[in-house]
Amino acid sequence: MPDLKPRKALFNPELQRRGIYLLPNLFTTAALFFGFFAIVQAMQGNFERAAVAIFIAMVLDGLDGRVARMTRTQSAFGAEYDSLSDMVSFGVAPALVIYEWALSGMGRLGWIAAFIYCACAALRLARFNTTLEVMDKRFFQGLPSPAAAALVAGFVWVMMDFGFAGNELRWPAAFVTVFAGVTMVTSFRFYSFKDINLKKSVPFIVVAALVLVFVLVSSYPPGVLFGLFCIYSLSGYVLSLVQALRKKPAGR
Repeated sequence: MPDLKPRKALFNPELQRRGIYLLPNLFTTAALFFGFFAIVQAMQGNFERAAVAIFIAMVLDGLDGRVARMTRTQSAFGAEYDSLSDMVSFGVAPALVIYEWALSGMGRLGWIAAFIYCACAALRLARFNTTLEVMDKRFFQGLPSPAAAALVAGFVWVMMDFGFAGNELRWPAAFVTVFAGVTMVTSFRFYSFKDINLKKSVPFIVVAALVLVFVLVSSYPPGVLFGLFCIYSLSGYVLSLVQALRKKPAGR
């Protein structure tokens, strides 16, 4: 006799009706594209293009979340897609760029330094995803992966602009790579800038400071960007030191 028991639908109608929001995921896809483009350029020896592509991916990554919040198109799919895109653009791509540029000549130590960065980026993203609901929105715990990627890519970009070859800076490159990776998984707090509301009025000095930053970046992009992210990557250590000194009881 034929089986007359009702079978479960192969496709859930509710899931079929659901879609994905196009606009924020377009920005995420663009960020993923430039991360992949950076990898391709590094494999072809175009390290300056690779570094610039990582910075472009960082800008696009910063836009997708804000676009989603402004258009009220946040979704679980978008959050997961953004995290996977970040792993490619700010985890794999910077590690491969710095390895191909400077670390490949160090043998085992070179790829270990690159892997430390890549693994720390993965751990940083996993911790961020699991603590998103309980963490203080004003601060990141550990250096954000886009900032770490900008630090590594900025080092490559500015050193190439000064005329240095990668094999001349193997040890400084290894230090920057490991420092960026380890800083991502520390517990130090870094200001997130998420409490800045673009819809509210701000003092004139804030607008003037933004104009000054744009002028400085446009005057010498590799040096200014690398300097800014160096300062940001050290800010968490400085903030933690200041807090520790404040908590230290005064001597009698």
